[in-house]
Amino acid sequence: MELTTLQMAAIPLPLILAIVCHEVAHGLVARLLGDTTAHDARRLSLNPLRHVDPVGTVLVPGALALAHAPVFGWAKPVPVNRNRLRNPRRDMMFVAVAGPASNVILAGLGAVLFGLAYRFAPDSPGQVWEFVTFSLSAFIQFNLFLALFNLLPVPPFDGSHIVEGLLPRGAARHYARTRRLGLVFMVLLLVILPTLFPQWGIVDRFVVPPFQWVFDRFLDLAQLVAGG
Repeated sequence: MELTTLQMAAIPLPLILAIVCHEVAHGLVARLLGDTTAHDARRLSLNPLRHVDPVGTVLVPGALALAHAPVFGWAKPVPVNRNRLRNPRRDMMFVAVAGPASNVILAGLGAVLFGLAYRFAPDSPGQVWEFVTFSLSAFIQFNLFLALFNLLPVPPFDGSHIVEGLLPRGAARHYARTRRLGLVFMVLLLVILPTLFPQWGIVDRFVVPPFQWVFDRFLDLAQLVAGG
């Protein structure tokens, strides 16, 4: 689908909001569990300038949008010192889950607002209404995709911290050593393998199908709110 200029303009705000809230959620839960590192670094803020990663927040999403591919991105990770957590092994799982959980909650809020927008749609919708509804739809999709994408059990994604916390301690220590290769894993799984072997695309196989199913359920919620 080729995006119109209006739709392109509607993408940045919901994408940045989804990414920033994801990172802030990590830091807030870490603070609740004893680690004030993110708070001390002034990263518990919704000011996007404190979280923007030039590549992950600007270049990658922009390139994907221009290529008409699924748009996603990332921000600078909030700093978390696991050694300052009260129970590092358990609490790192809570910190990891916080990001995707915040995105699911935001997607639910977006679905409710999306439904309300249709319930109270003007008789003659104009470009403002189109901008608002497209932004809300994009907001739902970005949040759901970001949540599911980050649950992949591969370093450096949030899912890897969950796996590490669930593994026996010995296996968890070995698994944790792979974290230093996180960037290598990301490039290998998301760029090299899909290019060489399209049938092995990890996003297409393990993220897109559940994303589409969950997105349809959130659209059901929006339709319910809209009165349909």
